[in-house]
Amino acid sequence: MASFLYISLPLFFLFFFSFLSNFHLLALSSDQRLKTFIFRVDSESKPSIFATHYHWYTSEFADPLQILHVYDTVFHGFSASVTPDHASYLSQHPSVLSVFEDRRRQLHTTRSPQFLGLRNQRGLWSESDYGSDVIIGVFDTGIWPERRSFSDVNLGPVPARWKGICEAGVKFTPKNCNKKLIGARFFLEGHEAAARSAGPISGINETIEFKSPRDADGHGTHTASTAAGRHSFGASMAGYAPGIAKGVAPKARLAAYKVCWKNSGCFDSDILAAFDAAVNDGVDVISISIGGGDGISSPYYLDPIAIGSYGAVSRGVFVSSSAGNDGPNLMSVTNLAPWLVTVGAGTIDRNFPADVILGNGHRLSGVSLYSGVPLNGKMFPLVYPGKSGVLSTSLCMENSLDPNMVRGKIVICDRGSSPRVAKGLVVKKAGGIAMILANGISNGEGLVGDAHLLPACAVGSDEGDAVKAYISSTPNPTATIDFKGTVVGIKPAPVVASFSGRGPNGLNPEILKPDLIAPGVNILAAWTDAVGPTGLDSDTRRTEFNILSGTSMACPHVSGAAALLKSAHPDWSPAAIRSAMMTTANTFDNLNRSMTDEATEKPSTPYDFGAGNLNLDRAMDPGLVYDITNNDYVNFLCGIGYSPKAIQVITRSPVTCPAKRPLPENLNYPSITALFPSLSVGATSMAFIRTVTNVGQPNAVYQPTIEAPKGTAVAVKPARLMFNQGMKKQSFIVTITANTRNLILDDSGAAFGSITWSDGKHLVRSPIVATQINPL
Repeated sequence: MASFLYISLPLFFLFFFSFLSNFHLLALSSDQRLKTFIFRVDSESKPSIFATHYHWYTSEFADPLQILHVYDTVFHGFSASVTPDHASYLSQHPSVLSVFEDRRRQLHTTRSPQFLGLRNQRGLWSESDYGSDVIIGVFDTGIWPERRSFSDVNLGPVPARWKGICEAGVKFTPKNCNKKLIGARFFLEGHEAAARSAGPISGINETIEFKSPRDADGHGTHTASTAAGRHSFGASMAGYAPGIAKGVAPKARLAAYKVCWKNSGCFDSDILAAFDAAVNDGVDVISISIGGGDGISSPYYLDPIAIGSYGAVSRGVFVSSSAGNDGPNLMSVTNLAPWLVTVGAGTIDRNFPADVILGNGHRLSGVSLYSGVPLNGKMFPLVYPGKSGVLSTSLCMENSLDPNMVRGKIVICDRGSSPRVAKGLVVKKAGGIAMILANGISNGEGLVGDAHLLPACAVGSDEGDAVKAYISSTPNPTATIDFKGTVVGIKPAPVVASFSGRGPNGLNPEILKPDLIAPGVNILAAWTDAVGPTGLDSDTRRTEFNILSGTSMACPHVSGAAALLKSAHPDWSPAAIRSAMMTTANTFDNLNRSMTDEATEKPSTPYDFGAGNLNLDRAMDPGLVYDITNNDYVNFLCGIGYSPKAIQVITRSPVTCPAKRPLPENLNYPSITALFPSLSVGATSMAFIRTVTNVGQPNAVYQPTIEAPKGTAVAVKPARLMFNQGMKKQSFIVTITANTRNLILDDSGAAFGSITWSDGKHLVRSPIVATQINPL
């Protein structure tokens, strides 16, 4: 052994110095434009002559000025601005496990706590003391610390384990933190490097943005207060949604990690640095309403959100992420890693109706958050510029409208291609009186309210067609808009939001995604003072609260719920907390019918809502949980065919896959997906192993109720699960049998069912999905 070391060290240094000289030649000779790359390095291979990894990286891999971030917690390696040739060259280094280019991601843009089943002084809120010592890290656009939602009145001292900081910057000092907002950081190195490589104008536009944790966009303030905002009395957005605003976990502590910048998105290199910082700081929950903006899901070893979140979850930190807003298209769900909790969006029982009244007396229902001078029933001429057949005109794009055509009229604009509120501004600039915003067929009947700058109302696809038909059939069409304010007690609710990202899982269909849905339509929460409620530069209005929609709004509901569950059950793992939420979620609406899909108004499925709509009161006492260990996740990664080197990119430590390849569908997930080969002949059976842990009364007997997907037979062994003081875990096997000719698949190409374990008090429900897959 000694002789081997004696020979190998000189060889290593010979390689190192030749590598170093080549590296400098390459860096100097290439005239390629610099780009940011993230390098995953095997930390164990650092030569002992270097005191730190930073010294090693700056000596051997990149110039100190090129290094943007050094990662050492959830990930080992660094990000640097180098040429693509240089990155390719470094990828050959024996210590470099992988290299990937930095990517830009996008944000997935106060009755909801009650609608989740939360009431004061009973259930989860009282038992967990409102999550008082749990710390939620929010990765977003920063925070507006002066809002009442972030007051620290009557909060106890900052938890002693907290190691974070309050980072100073433009219009933000450590004094902006308190016992509620206990930490704030900002990450812009990746953002600024991308700006430098794009052209001569570099960095942050400081006329509209703050180089600090202060929120210039509003999104981060909104998500943070949704998760953990304090009670704010007399809250509303210009009179809409009046009442008390509060987050899901009002006493939980907040730490803001600003990784997204106004009009610029969020860069992977900065997100990864935030994961590193947040885990070191001591957060318990991470809320990340961010996802890929290109509709393509990368393998987990090339996805920094998947990598960073694995590092967090493996250390006991719960990570909640948004499912994306590209629904109702199938396979539109994002953030697919099985250790992430992926949250879709549903409606709540509150709406902001507005009616379009046509000259022929017909009333068409829509929604609006317009709060200016009403039209008071006055009829105005009605025009649809899209009649010309010009797409930009039908969409009311910038400079597309002829003022002579729209002046003094109500203008119909089609939804898509530009922000909904921006279309209203285009109409207003061209002299239009008001706007009717019509959904296309892709959005169906799914509507969200907007705080428009002129009288405006959004209508569904059918109503939009009706208005256009009226214009075509009438020589002098007229209309008005009647704004009705806030209406509560809406039925049915919840309904799956049309925009919410849908399954199946495009990377690993054996794992059902999304996991569940939570309120994400017309959510009232705190807002920045830097911009108006529309976010448009020309919007001079200022508001303490704003109403937004998106899976971005649903994600922090689950983050707040996780804080309450963590506070009530400190020993539960992130997987146990997710299991408690999933197995107790509701699949029925407030009419006691199966939840419907806003886009189609037909019944929705687990591809839309996962396990169902978050029900916090039941999640507090789920009876049984499906727990998952780090080793289980490694076996899953081995099972989907990743090499040990690719897995080490995610897990940080070297792994050895079992000799017999594990089955990925045996990951102990609280849902079951059976993928039957479409070419199989006759009956095919698939067996799934699951293990449940009793977290209820020690002595309990559970029996299953099975709802088999159409065209399948489902059997469970054993038929009873018996628990006592010494027996807290029990395993069972679910066998699903189907003849692919007899499978009755719906429009999404799947059949759905469930298995529910009950002891007479608890109902522990898991969705079952059966589908066909073409073998590669």
